Amino acid sequence: MPPGGADLVRRRAGVCLHLTSLPGPHGIGDLGAPAIRFMDWMLAQGLSVWQFLPTVPTGYGNSPYQPLSVFAGNPLLIDLDGLVEWELIDAGEADRCRHDLDPAVDYDRVAAAKSRALRIAAERFQASKDSGLNAEFEAFVADNDAAWLGDFAAFAIARALNGGAAWPGWATSDRRAFVDSLERRYSAELERVKLTQFFFHRQWRALRAEARRRGIILFGEVPIYMALDCADAWSHPELLYLDDAFRPVEVAGVPPDYFSADGQLWGNPVYRWDVHADDGFRWWIERLRHALSGTDLVRLDHFRGFDEFWSVPLGTGTAREGRWNAGPRHALFDALVAELGAAPFVAEDLGIITASVTALRKAYALPGMQVLQFLVEADEFDLGRIEEDCVCYTGTHDNDTTAGWFAGGSAPVGDEAGRDRQRRIADNLESTQEMIHKMMIYQCFKSSARIAIAPLQDYLGLGSSARLNTPGRPEGNWRWRVTEAQLQDAGVDFIDELVGETGRG
Repeated sequence: MPPGGADLVRRRAGVCLHLTSLPGPHGIGDLGAPAIRFMDWMLAQGLSVWQFLPTVPTGYGNSPYQPLSVFAGNPLLIDLDGLVEWELIDAGEADRCRHDLDPAVDYDRVAAAKSRALRIAAERFQASKDSGLNAEFEAFVADNDAAWLGDFAAFAIARALNGGAAWPGWATSDRRAFVDSLERRYSAELERVKLTQFFFHRQWRALRAEARRRGIILFGEVPIYMALDCADAWSHPELLYLDDAFRPVEVAGVPPDYFSADGQLWGNPVYRWDVHADDGFRWWIERLRHALSGTDLVRLDHFRGFDEFWSVPLGTGTAREGRWNAGPRHALFDALVAELGAAPFVAEDLGIITASVTALRKAYALPGMQVLQFLVEADEFDLGRIEEDCVCYTGTHDNDTTAGWFAGGSAPVGDEAGRDRQRRIADNLESTQEMIHKMMIYQCFKSSARIAIAPLQDYLGLGSSARLNTPGRPEGNWRWRVTEAQLQDAGVDFIDELVGETGRG
């Protein structure tokens, strides 16, 4: 049973929507009132699982899978109106961050505006030392400083002092002496980084309390890899395959797959699993303990990588040139069970999955995943093959929306192959083109899977312009946002009916 005692046994229906995609006045979704209103929208539709992507501070490409820290919260998600309520900024200062024109996220503009507001809030906190909030802040620092917060603050300040350059370009051989120097010279700046993380933590705790009050399960995610340019790589380089100049020797990815004929070259450094094993996988235990402290359910990204991982020599043009290497397998999960018990994890077991990956997942009773977009194009589509012990999706954040996928997919819509494909999908779903998103959701809900989830874009029947991420495309992702008007559209009334018809809630 997950923290808070959430019931994960009964059949449930949910929605995938990353927090950046929420509506709101400040150019990006946040942890404030729009998130609360979205949970109320969920309740009205009978949905009780909210899945979102990693809530970490993002680096390259604004991707939540290339974080600046695997422990820290993303400051861009902090609700400025909440800071007004705490009297750390005024309404005018929050209003100067308004961004009402393009509904998509303009990360540069949002980051510049919010950074100014957060600095003002932190400086006012430092000047006033409000007794109530200060006691909370001191407790937050005491609980997290040694584990990750101190390292993240030092990394953030050092990176800023070096013009945002990646740490291998400015790291020293004596990291402890370097951090001691930062603490002597930049103590106020370090505290402001920690205060920003405190603001995020306090607002997240409030959001989670509201979710529990509504009976909504928060479903988070832990990416398997860290980025090279992140606080954790800087503070624990021994955990990664790096050379003497702290450059990756090999990088992570996957071989050719559904998304790319050349595979996916992610560029993250790969782990030295032997070093992790030497201390009983302590870093992983603390990382997952931290994830569980804020959510009820956690998806383990790229689960296959724990069994064997695809490693590509640095400088290789495509992921085709990689090879499989043995992962930590049972040793890691035995250590996790010993420390965390039967934790509520879901294995992201998509792609080419071998018998050993399935055996590893089932050895620890971890639910897997099924994606209908991958299944219904088959000549012999059989919903009955979806087992109970999984999470079934219409599509994931990496897929096109269902409407966009049906309209185009892998073959141009205008040629005969494309038309044959559409007819096959429509026949398998017993659907018309106009109803395709609703029929995909119905099949997802009707399946035996304990949890059924559709991206919000599919509930709204949106096309490819609402796609959140296109794997292999380095820029232009993670920008889509829903509008308040779309959430108020009466066209979603079918959701509650399907929830009731399929016995979910």
